[in-house]
Amino acid sequence: MLLTPQQVVELTPTWAGDRSSDGRPLVPDAHLNALADATAEHAWSVLDRNGYPQQYVGGWTQSKPGRAFVGRAVTCAFVPYRPDHNQAVVEDGRKHGFTVGERQNTWVIESLSSGDCLVVDIFSKVFNGTVVGDNLGTAVASRTGVGAVIDGGVRDLTGLRELEANFYFRDTDPSPIRQVVLSSMNGAVMIGGTTVLPGDVVLGTELGVTFIPPQLAAQVADESRRTSHRDTFGKQRLAERVYTTTEIDVGTWADHIEADYQQWSVDHPIR
Repeated sequence: MLLTPQQVVELTPTWAGDRSSDGRPLVPDAHLNALADATAEHAWSVLDRNGYPQQYVGGWTQSKPGRAFVGRAVTCAFVPYRPDHNQAVVEDGRKHGFTVGERQNTWVIESLSSGDCLVVDIFSKVFNGTVVGDNLGTAVASRTGVGAVIDGGVRDLTGLRELEANFYFRDTDPSPIRQVVLSSMNGAVMIGGTTVLPGDVVLGTELGVTFIPPQLAAQVADESRRTSHRDTFGKQRLAERVYTTTEIDVGTWADHIEADYQQWSVDHPIR
C-alpha cells in the first residue's frame, strides 16, 4: 500500500546516488535545471537508445498550456472503491500518520516537497475522479513549485489556471473525488501505457510528458544541450543559405560542415 523508504529503495535499485527521506532517487537540482530547456524529442532519442522507448505520454489538457516544468515524481494510484480494501488502506494509513481516511488524496499532497511532481494514476476517471481542485491545487503548487500529472480529472479549472504551476490532466468535472481507494503511494504506476517509478524525472513540455529514469537524467540533459547547440548552428546556416536542407537535415554532417560547426562553436560555446 504505502511503501516504506526501504521498499522504495528496493523498487529503484539501479539508482546509485542520493535519495530523499522517503527513499526516492534524488536527482541533483543541477541536472533538473539542465533539463529545463529539453524537448520531448531530445529526451526520447536518449531513452529509446537505452531501452526505454515508451516513456512519453501525450493527449493532455494543461492548466498552463506551454509552461514547461521538470520535477521528481511522487507517484500514487487509486482503484475503484471496495469496502474491505478501503478499510485495510485506512488502517495502513494510520500507521503512517494519516488519520483522515476519507481524504486519501490529501495523504499524498501532504507528502510533497519542493521540486516534486505529483503523478496520479486514477485509471482515467474524470467524473468523481477529480484529484485536485483549486484548494488542493494551491497546496500542490506551493509545496512543489512544479505541478502534477493526473491521469484523471480536476475541478475548479479557473482557479487552477491562476496558480504558478502546471497541471496535466484528462478532463474537468464539477464533481468531487469519490468511490476510489488509494492503492499505493510511491509505488510503480501506469500513466498512459507507461510505467512510472518514484523519483523518475518528469519533463512536462508543450507536447506532453516524458518520464525519465533517474539514472538517465544526466545523459538526457547533456545530449539535449548538445543537440540544441547543433540545431542553432544548422538553422543559422540554413537561414544564411550556406547549406541546403538536404545537407543539414541528415544524421551525420559532411566533414566540411562538421568542421564549420566546430569553428563556429569557438565563438558560440555550449552554455
